[in-house]
Amino acid sequence: MNCEKCQRETFLPFKCFYCGGHFCSEHRLPENHECQRMGQARMPKEENPPLIVQEQKPYEHTVTFTPTYKTLHFSRKEIGHLLVGALLVAGVGASMVIYQFYNDYMILALMGLISTTSFFLHEIAHKIVAQREGLWAEFRLTLMGAILTLVSILPTFFKIISPGAVIISGFPDPRKLAKTSIAGPATNIALSLAFFAVAFMLPKHAFALLFGAALNAWIAFFNLIPLGMLDGFKIFVWNKRIWAVTFALSMVLTLASYKLVTY
Repeated sequence: MNCEKCQRETFLPFKCFYCGGHFCSEHRLPENHECQRMGQARMPKEENPPLIVQEQKPYEHTVTFTPTYKTLHFSRKEIGHLLVGALLVAGVGASMVIYQFYNDYMILALMGLISTTSFFLHEIAHKIVAQREGLWAEFRLTLMGAILTLVSILPTFFKIISPGAVIISGFPDPRKLAKTSIAGPATNIALSLAFFAVAFMLPKHAFALLFGAALNAWIAFFNLIPLGMLDGFKIFVWNKRIWAVTFALSMVLTLASYKLVTY
């Protein structure tokens, strides 16, 4: 969305509580965008102003401004969304090997567990960093993402694991936004390296461990693509050097793990 004052594209537009316009961080205050209701903005504020509900257009829900937390905190609604998302992701993970191991329930459960853990550690990493930066952050399912993930449980060629995402709200500057964005892919890169290391130490369980390495490498690589709402775009805009290093590492891990798994 473009700022209505300077027309500059902004990733997290701020809605003016008085005129209803959307502006970048530089012009979010009424006096900075010549608000048409400047008189109302300068009136004495009530002691207990009503909560403001801000619509997040990229996702199918609304965000209500609530207290932020510096430590990890989950709301009841968020836990419900996480449980549904976990079931969807576990189903996709098991479906990837169901033809080879249809009668091995241990392998199917392990694939589901690795898939769920890899995806949600990515999302929880986003949440932890965002909350430490003083932002509101909670996981939410998205309608389209949940449907695509559900369809991916079926025998399809291409699997999509994206039932939802961590939504943030507040006043993040580009640095905070980039730090929150890079936390997820960095977690998957670390997990991929860990799975690689353990796979060589435990050759009897190499298949499952290399699957974990490949899955985490792919999640990191996909999310670091500098397009649209993906993490990579926010990181690329903030610091191209950091983006290039993490993107290159995720690509190397993806190619290496793919060759080992298919071998």
